[in-house]
Amino acid sequence: MEDATIIELYLQRNQQAIEETAAKYGAYCSTVASNLLGCPEDMEEIVNDTWLAAWNDIPPSRPNCLRFYLGRLTRNLAISRFRFARTKKRYAGMVSLLSELEDVLPGGTNPEEALAGKELNRCLQDWVDALEREERQLFVRRYWHGIPVKQLAQEAGISQNAMTLRLSRLRRSLRARLEQEGVEV
Repeated sequence: MEDATIIELYLQRNQQAIEETAAKYGAYCSTVASNLLGCPEDMEEIVNDTWLAAWNDIPPSRPNCLRFYLGRLTRNLAISRFRFARTKKRYAGMVSLLSELEDVLPGGTNPEEALAGKELNRCLQDWVDALEREERQLFVRRYWHGIPVKQLAQEAGISQNAMTLRLSRLRRSLRARLEQEGVEV
């Protein structure tokens, strides 16, 4: 079923929308949640929560791209789950992603840093937009979708060490751009 038809089902409050969404995007959302959390039980719950969030959000929202909309919902729910239970040390995927980026992106929760977050977001978006297509896809697949380095290496036909080096270069490039923009890292 086409995305526009599925969205229309949501707008009509037809419960078939959830069934069609699960059939078309269940595997995708499961992969996003699994890559970030690594716990099958939590992954399944996050995917079900994604369907509920979509049901509650459409309408009034009307996403342009249902796949990315659902991916964002799934990712945000997985991050919330991670934050809630991170003291249990069960989420190796998310811990790994955060540890790779911790020396590049600033952290903190004070008001000054919250204001700087908007500037950081703009700077990060500009940097990603300036990347070549292949590098942009690699960065997004690793740090947005949480695809394991081993899988990225296999898909690219290179060794895991070579992929780790490529990701390291991307992070260094990001760090240099942030420093150039005056963002303290």
